[in-house]
Amino acid sequence: MAAARPTSSGSGALCRLVLLTLTILIFACDACKKVTLHVPSKLDAEKFVGRVNLKECFKSANLIRSSDPDFQILEDGSVYTKNAILLSSEKRNFTILLSNTENQEEKKMVVLLEHQTKVLKKRHSKEKVLRRAKRRWAPIPCSVLENSLGPFPLFLQQIQSDTAQNYTIYYSIRGPGVDREPKNLFYVERDTGNLYCTRAVDREEYESFELIAFATTPDGYTPELPLPLVIKIEDENDNYPIFTETTYMFTVSENSRVGSTVGQVCATDKDEPDTMHTRLRYSIIQQLPASPTLFSMHPTTGMITTSSSQLDRELVDRYQLKIKVQDMDGQYFGLQTTSTCIIDIKDVNDNLPTFTRSSYVASVEENTVDVEILRVTVEDKDLINTANWRANYTILKGNENGNFKIVTDLKTNEGILCVVKPLNYEERQQVNLQIGVVNEAPYSNEASSRSAMSTATITVNVQNQDEGPECSPALQTVRIKENTQLRTPSNGYKAYDPEARSSRGIKYRKLNDPKQWVTVDENSGSITVIKSLDREAENIRNGIYNITVVASDEDGRSCTGTLGIILEDVNDNGPSIPKQQVIICKPVTSSAEIVAVDPDEPINGPPFHFTLESTSDSDVQRRWILTGINDTATRLSYQNDLPFGTYTVPIRVADRLGQSHITPLTVILCDCIIENDCTSRVSPRTGNGEVKLGTWAILAILLGIALLFCILFTLVCGASRATKQPKVFPDDLAQQNLIVSNTEAPGDDKVYSTNGFTTHTVGSSAQGICGTMGSGVNTGRQENIELVKGHQTLELDRGGGQRTLDSCRGGHVEVDNCQYAYTEWRNFTQSHLGEESIRGQTLTKN
Repeated sequence: MAAARPTSSGSGALCRLVLLTLTILIFACDACKKVTLHVPSKLDAEKFVGRVNLKECFKSANLIRSSDPDFQILEDGSVYTKNAILLSSEKRNFTILLSNTENQEEKKMVVLLEHQTKVLKKRHSKEKVLRRAKRRWAPIPCSVLENSLGPFPLFLQQIQSDTAQNYTIYYSIRGPGVDREPKNLFYVERDTGNLYCTRAVDREEYESFELIAFATTPDGYTPELPLPLVIKIEDENDNYPIFTETTYMFTVSENSRVGSTVGQVCATDKDEPDTMHTRLRYSIIQQLPASPTLFSMHPTTGMITTSSSQLDRELVDRYQLKIKVQDMDGQYFGLQTTSTCIIDIKDVNDNLPTFTRSSYVASVEENTVDVEILRVTVEDKDLINTANWRANYTILKGNENGNFKIVTDLKTNEGILCVVKPLNYEERQQVNLQIGVVNEAPYSNEASSRSAMSTATITVNVQNQDEGPECSPALQTVRIKENTQLRTPSNGYKAYDPEARSSRGIKYRKLNDPKQWVTVDENSGSITVIKSLDREAENIRNGIYNITVVASDEDGRSCTGTLGIILEDVNDNGPSIPKQQVIICKPVTSSAEIVAVDPDEPINGPPFHFTLESTSDSDVQRRWILTGINDTATRLSYQNDLPFGTYTVPIRVADRLGQSHITPLTVILCDCIIENDCTSRVSPRTGNGEVKLGTWAILAILLGIALLFCILFTLVCGASRATKQPKVFPDDLAQQNLIVSNTEAPGDDKVYSTNGFTTHTVGSSAQGICGTMGSGVNTGRQENIELVKGHQTLELDRGGGQRTLDSCRGGHVEVDNCQYAYTEWRNFTQSHLGEESIRGQTLTKN
């Protein structure tokens, strides 16, 4: 029995080994893919082992599990250790279970873990197999885990050429990591083609290496083309995510709705993009003050929003958040970093200003103005010195007369009540005001649901003041007939004492009386006429005469008023004719219109009655006749064809009450078309009176005189100036007109200018004027020949002397310089005349 126990124990262990082997075989048979990962014999916790391609096995898996609790598989196929593992045997297996909960489908993937000692032992056996098996010279996928712990040199892969079966092949590599920086990172065994890595590599510095492999014989023959090898550096999660700022500052308005944006944070990770190593998760790990929780953060975008609408600046005006970012999609073993976020709460007008008291009492003396009588205060929890805090006061009731105004003290925010219009104690002893207050900024939606204005009442007591007499109304009137008898008394101006409500004790005096027509009684204010009152006097408008009166009490306080004396009209003026001279242009009319006026009121005025007043001249009635036009005008006509002249016609005009006035009218009968024609003559017919020249006539005379002076000046200048210029014979002299004067017997040795301007002696210097037509004077020894063409003159002297041909154009010449010898002149002219004769005959023949 004792011997049986060990046998039984050994058989049980054998059974368990067989069962495990069968289980592995079953999983291996059902597995869709087998993956081998080469790992060191010791693995630390949360260590990256490798990556498998899950989509090759199951693309729509939404649930990934591991049969071994020491390993964890992420969505991208990354395999991590959960705990520290020591591989006691050369191989360890586990299965990845892939399933889809929607269609109940499940697949398996077997992962085989081998450590380096197992790989090294297999190397020689693989070499023997490779000698027997035919391999292709083709690129081989290869990768190295960054920051690998070794052991180094770390075997990566073996390259083989098919020609090694027939030749001795030497293997070599070139490229970055071999003969270029970083040098000596990789090497290959010359005889076996085994590729090794000599040290750890940082993927953030080198993502991959592109090498070129060569296969050559010992004598340098190359049976294979160069083989490109790409060694990829597998990323390890060795970089912490980092926030772009150490402290974030944001602002959000109080009472913001849930979900309002506060701000966004951002972090970066240097690990390989689009992997779990760079899949970041954001979160808030602390809020100060802690309660209540008011903010939330989107895990993938880093956007901070409000999670509550209870933000109140008046309670807490600043919050501080401690935020975290973690890679590996927020897995507990991911790398993480923290930062600080400060959120300031922006004030909104959500608190109404309220009066500290509901009622106030103030007092003010009557007749005072521009004085401060009261200050009111309000409370407002909004931010001080902002539009949400500053108050605007207004008077709602009781200020209908505009006696008060209320303004805001910008420093204290108090309301200042002032009197801007004087109050009268006799009218009102107390004034009740209702005031209201609002902010400069409009209220928020929450505040508008409540009462939008706080109100209070103010009772203002008006204090009495001894203010002296009062002139009310300021303008008073009294009626007096004009031409009233002197010393006639009448009512005057009355002032009163508002406290006593009587005129007792008030003294009066006259301040202004333009015409000094009246006096004012000192005690009663009544007036007495001291000069005749005339309603029609100068500066009397609308029949009212104004005087100014001052009323004063015993203490010297006074007031000023105006007394308007209404002058009642009396028919004391007869109608008169304002225009006392008329002109009748006899050729065009036989009458003139006469208009009369009456300064009295219309009741004492028109209709007027016009009559011719009889005088010592009995011809007035015979010569003139009046014809009525309307109530205030008549037409005066002459009779019996009166001669031109001036006549005096007396006309009497009477008003409706018979008051009349005689006006001597001067009538001028004139031989004219319009009346202005007679105003410039004394005698209306003959015009023998003084003649008056107009402005244009005088100007025309002056212009004529100036023109005459200009002509005379031109003639004098032409006669007094000469130009001395030597002249020569012109080439066309023969073509000019030759005028030969008559030849007479010798006379005096004088040459007289035919125009009478100058005379000179032969041979002497003289001056002359050459015109278009010349003239010659013959003396005893001289024959003057004048050649005229334009303004050229030639004088020839047979007796010799200086000879000159002068072109005189209205200027002066010297006679001696215009003389030639007669023989010279004859020779010159004959030759030219012959040429002209031949030329004329030729033209005739043609």
